[in-house]
Amino acid sequence: MTTIYCTHRIPDVGIKMLREKGYEVDVAENEHPLSKEQFLENLRKKPYDGVITLLTDHVDGEAFDACPTAKIWSNYAVGFNNVDCDKAKERGLTVTNTAGTSSRAVAEHTVALMLALSTRLDEGDRFMREGKYKGWDPDLLIGVDLSESTIGLIGTGAIGHEVANILYKGFGAKIIYSDPIINKSIEDDFHAPRFSIEDTLRQADFVSLHVPLIPETHHLMNAERFSIMKPTAFLINTSRGPVIDEKALVEALKEKKIRGAGLDVFEFEPAVTEGLLHLENVIVTPHIASAREKARNAMSVAVANNLISFFETGKAINVVTR
Repeated sequence: MTTIYCTHRIPDVGIKMLREKGYEVDVAENEHPLSKEQFLENLRKKPYDGVITLLTDHVDGEAFDACPTAKIWSNYAVGFNNVDCDKAKERGLTVTNTAGTSSRAVAEHTVALMLALSTRLDEGDRFMREGKYKGWDPDLLIGVDLSESTIGLIGTGAIGHEVANILYKGFGAKIIYSDPIINKSIEDDFHAPRFSIEDTLRQADFVSLHVPLIPETHHLMNAERFSIMKPTAFLINTSRGPVIDEKALVEALKEKKIRGAGLDVFEFEPAVTEGLLHLENVIVTPHIASAREKARNAMSVAVANNLISFFETGKAINVVTR
C-alpha cells in the first residue's frame, strides 16, 4: 500500500482524494508547525512513499535522509524556498508546489493592503477606539487616491498579473513593472512599460513585490533602494519576508524615507524585527494573503493531484525540481 505522511492538517478535500485512491495517509495532529526534531522523528516512523510538507517545514538533506523511501515531496504552498531543491535533485527526488491556486486571493490581499494605507483605514480605526474622534474635521487623516497612483510591480508572475488586472481595470491606476523577462501580457493588457528596478522605484507611488525567494532576491529591498523611492511612496510585500531587509525598512520608515508599508510576510517569521510593530505607518497581517477557503481547498487538491499523478504515471504535475 502507498503511504503518505502529511506534516500538518490541511483542508480535507485533498486528503479524501488520496484515501479514495486507497493510499494510507498519516496526518500530524499538531496545532503548531513541527520543530525540526519532531519533523525528523515523524519521518522515520514509517517507510513513507510520499510526504506533504508546509512552508514552515525546513526540508533539507537531513529530512530526505530521514525518509529515504519517499520519492516525492509535495509542498502545500506556491513558494518552495523551504525545500532544498538542489539536495532533492542530487537524490533524484521530485518536489512539487501548488502553482496557480491562490493568485487571485493573494492579489486581493495585496490590493487590500494598498487601500488600507491609501485611505489610512487602520489609523482611523485606532483613532476611533482610542476615543480621539471629536467630530468631522476637513484636515483629519487625509489619504491619497489609489486611482491616480502609479503602481510599480516588482515581478509579474500570476499574482503580479492579477494585481495589475484589479488596479488597472477596477481603479484606472497606471501600471509599470520590473522583471528580468519581458511580460507581453502585462504590456498589452495594461499598457504597462518595463523598467529597471531602480527606475520603477523612482516612479512608483506603490511598490508591490511579487518575486520568489531565491539568492538573487534576498534583501532585494535594502537601504540603498529605499533611498531611491519617493518619500510619499508605499511598499507592499505579500511574497516572502527575506526579500526585504527589515532593519533597513524600519529605519526608512522612521526617517520618513518612504511613507508607509503593508506587510503580510516577515524576514524572521514568525518573529518580527524590533521596532516594526511600533510604527504608525505600517500595516501588518500574519501571512494570511492566501487564507481564503477557495484558495486553500485548491491548494489541497493540487497537492493530492501531484501525488496521484506521480504514483500513477511516474510524473507529477507542478514539478519544481527539473
